[in-house]
Amino acid sequence: MKSPSQPRDRGIPEATVARLPLYLRALHGMAERGIATVSSEDLAVAAGVNSAKLRKDLSHLGSYGTRGVGYDVEYLVYQISRELGLTQDWAVAIVGVGNLGRALANYGGFVSRGFRVAALVDADPEVVGDTIAGLNVEHIDELEAVIKRRGVSIVVLATPAAAAQEVCDRVISVGVTSILNFAPVVLSVPDSVDVRKVDLSIELQILAFHEQRKAGGPLMAVDSQ
Repeated sequence: MKSPSQPRDRGIPEATVARLPLYLRALHGMAERGIATVSSEDLAVAAGVNSAKLRKDLSHLGSYGTRGVGYDVEYLVYQISRELGLTQDWAVAIVGVGNLGRALANYGGFVSRGFRVAALVDADPEVVGDTIAGLNVEHIDELEAVIKRRGVSIVVLATPAAAAQEVCDRVISVGVTSILNFAPVVLSVPDSVDVRKVDLSIELQILAFHEQRKAGGPLMAVDSQ
């Protein structure tokens, strides 16, 4: 099975690939409200980008809209979903079933976006055997077998930092090439493996930086000299 990073292989810029999910989220919201067509300006506002950038991004998909009408919402959802590989079912394994792992397992939005949580894995004997979101938590010793048995394409790492690299190496050894990493550590992986890192503490620190600037903190004082 091909990696979910397929759009990059078709010549679409990485920056465009990163914005496609923003457009898709906005379009899903419009479809739920019964909106059939949308202008590039309105879609750009909903997605938080400028309209010229949006039109250029969508042109990579071969979608140019209709002058005076805009884009067909349903068809654009299909186009973007197809490009992102979301028209097929991606099996996901969550490794590390602490508070974060449990929250991810119970999140209902994955299925409607093309993802299915197929396996939960943990090392804690107090957790192994529990049923979460209808899935039995399996032991980390069975990790490779679980990935093969469940046809897992994407692994979510929600482990402690100290365990993340070892788990990463193990899942790569059985063919996984797409990893979403919540562990607070930078993973070392081959060039053929795609890792997306989610670090909530870094995002909060960036927000704190902007809050400080808005409040006239130290950096603002430097700027004013």
